[in-house]
Order: sequence, then structure tokens, then C-alpha cells
Amino acid sequence: MRICDLREKEVINVCTCKCIGYVMDVDIDECTGCVRALIIPGPCKMWGMFGRDFEYIIPWCNIVKIGPDIILVEVKEEEKKKL
Repeated sequence: MRICDLREKEVINVCTCKCIGYVMDVDIDECTGCVRALIIPGPCKMWGMFGRDFEYIIPWCNIVKIGPDIILVEVKEEEKKKL
């Protein structure tokens, strides 16, 4: 699977059954070449014109299943890293 394929999939949190968003980028370990985390943009600021306050960083170990249309992740709300 390519990274561009991941960008087309909706990310759903199985703990809350809510959509987090779509994959914007991935964090890759430079030494091993393995994917460490998915990076998902946070909610937009006012009318989407002023960017975003933070990004969700979902560790690879929290991914439950990658399907043809969605990615299921298991993340408690307080565990989501926000930058």
C-alpha cells in the first residue's frame, strides 16, 4: 500500500465511533523505514481560512484495521496527541 492510498481513507475512532478525519501525512522511522504514526489534521479555525490549531498523531500500534475505505483506530480522547 502506498501513502497516497492512505490519504484517501477516512479515519474512525472505534472508542467513540466518530470520524477523526483523513490521513494528511505519516511519521516514518528513518532507521528502519517503518511507519510510526498517522498524522491527521485537526478541526479548522474560523471558516477554514485561518488554518488549524493542532494535528492528531495516531501511533501505528493504535491502528485496529485498514479496510478498503476506512482506517479503524482505537484511541481514547485524552490520549490523542495534539500539537
